Amino acid sequence: MINILFCGNDKVFDGILTCMLSIFKRTKTTEPFNVYVFTMDVSHIKPEYKCITDEQIKYLENIAKRQNPENKITKVDVTDVYTKEFANSPNEQCYCSPYTLLRLLADLIPGIPEKFLYLDADLLFNDDITKLYNLDVSQYEYAAAPDHYGKLILFWQRKFINAGVILFNVKKCRETGLFEKSRKEIKAHKLTFADESAIIRSTTKQLKISQRFNDQKFLYKKTVIRHFSKRLFWLPYPHTDNIKQWMVSKVHTVFKYTQFDDVLYEYIYLKKCFENGVEPYGN
Repeated sequence: MINILFCGNDKVFDGILTCMLSIFKRTKTTEPFNVYVFTMDVSHIKPEYKCITDEQIKYLENIAKRQNPENKITKVDVTDVYTKEFANSPNEQCYCSPYTLLRLLADLIPGIPEKFLYLDADLLFNDDITKLYNLDVSQYEYAAAPDHYGKLILFWQRKFINAGVILFNVKKCRETGLFEKSRKEIKAHKLTFADESAIIRSTTKQLKISQRFNDQKFLYKKTVIRHFSKRLFWLPYPHTDNIKQWMVSKVHTVFKYTQFDDVLYEYIYLKKCFENGVEPYGN
């Protein structure tokens, strides 16, 4: 069983769907996937901060089971746990959203497996997931790749990583108290990168892996994961843009990628089926 964790509200539906399709299309294993989605309702902070819907989860699971009947998508509403741990904390209004904090609750959720791959929703797999998932992290709390910009700007901080792709060894994390220490940091200090900073500060032993497992700027032949995070563009003038993989026109016109067309065109079809209440694939 390959265990995966996503976190977010109903806005991550497009990201999970595209990412999931890319995994299925790029992975040869017959091993089933066990996908968790941590979600919560904190609409008192912003109206759009609501749980991913049961309808969305059911649709994602139906697509996953077409690939393998043993695949599972599990929605975990962590509203109560979040409220107890992080409500009114200095990082609740963090630079992204409070949903980035949810992975720090993993050790408090019953039934969470001893090893799982946390994934941001804004990425696509360009190669087999097992190349990452099968890495030996038995002696480490987690494996993660450098942050593209952080490794240039904060080169002296050896533990600095991009937290969008993390292969967690939960057993080791329990031993070292990684999650617990991270939560204490979130509650005690206003951090520049919130959960990412908390994880880095709380790390005892990490496995730093190649940038190809979390490439935040370029796409190479050896790239396993292309992370569509906010990036810097120099032309026609220096500026940042936050192009996500479900923005298909921009993926074509700005990045000029065609490598993901099989994923993105199927996504467009499936999204329209979902919006129109039509069973996909003629079922």
